[in-house]
Amino acid sequence: MNAALDPVLARQSQPLGPALPGDRLAFPGGLVCYTMGSGAPLLLVHSVNAAASAAELRPVYEHYATWRTVFALDLPGFGLSERSDREYTPRLMTDALHEAAAQIRQRCGPGPLDAVGLSLGCEFLARAACERPRNWGRLALVSPTGFRGSKPLRGAPGSTRAIPGLHAVLSVPLWAPFLFDNLTRPKVVRYFLEKTWGGRQIDEQAWAYAVETARAPGARHAPLAFLSGGLFSADILDVYDKLRQPVWMCHGVRGDFTDYRAKKEVEKKPNWRFNVFQTGALPYFERPQEFFAVCDRFLTR
Repeated sequence: MNAALDPVLARQSQPLGPALPGDRLAFPGGLVCYTMGSGAPLLLVHSVNAAASAAELRPVYEHYATWRTVFALDLPGFGLSERSDREYTPRLMTDALHEAAAQIRQRCGPGPLDAVGLSLGCEFLARAACERPRNWGRLALVSPTGFRGSKPLRGAPGSTRAIPGLHAVLSVPLWAPFLFDNLTRPKVVRYFLEKTWGGRQIDEQAWAYAVETARAPGARHAPLAFLSGGLFSADILDVYDKLRQPVWMCHGVRGDFTDYRAKKEVEKKPNWRFNVFQTGALPYFERPQEFFAVCDRFLTR
C-alpha cells in the first residue's frame, strides 16, 4: 500500500517538523539542539517515553529565552536527533549531555552550565553532573524518577533496571513495528498524557507533536529500550547523593507520578531544595506563574 492510501505511511513519509522555535544546532553524535535567547546559558533535558522530545519543555524554553540563552536537546533516539537501531543506555544518554555541555560551553564560555531536567532526563543529568562536576551549575529536577517506593535504588555502579530478555522480545522485527504503532496511536498518546497531567485537560500542542514525532522513521528503537527498563539506573540514589551542585527538586500531586517516598534519602542534604505543586507531573504547563516564580529564584540565587 502506498503512502497516498495509508494515513500512517503518509505521516511517516513526511519530514518531522521542529518541536520548538529558534535555531537548530547539529552537535556531534547525531544530536540536534534548539536554541533561542541571549544571556547566561541554560540546558533543558526532556523525559523519556514512547513519544518524547524537547517539545515537552516548551513553556520552560520560551520563558527562559526572554533573558537567557536556552538550549533544548533532543536526546538520542528522539525528536530530530539520530534514531538509528543501536543500544540505548543511560551511558549513551549521559554522554550526549557531556557532548551538549561541551558544545554550549564552547559557545557561551567555560563557566558551569545550569540545567533543567524532566522525569527520567533528570537521571542522565544527575549522572553527567556527578561525573564532570566542574561543567555543571544549578540543577532543577522536575518530577525526577528514582524516588519511587520505600526501597532506595542503590545497585551496583552503572547497573540498570532492565528486565532480562524483555528488550529482545519487544524488538523482534516481526511484531516490533506493530507493537509501537499501537502504543503511539493518537488516542493512546492522549491517554498517557492524561495520566501525566492527572486529568483530562492536557496541552493540545504537546499532544499533537507527540503523535507526530512517534511516526518518524526509527521512532521505536529508543522507546523499546525504555519499556524494557534499560534506561532506568539501578544506582540512581547513589548518584543523587553525590551531587554537590545546588539542586531544586519539584513534583506534583496528581496522576501517575506522585510516589516520592525515597525523597527522604536526600531531604536533609544542604544543597537540595524542594517544592510540591498542586498539579500533575508538568507544573510549568498548569501553573506557569507559580512554577517560574520559584524556579527563577533558584536559578538566579
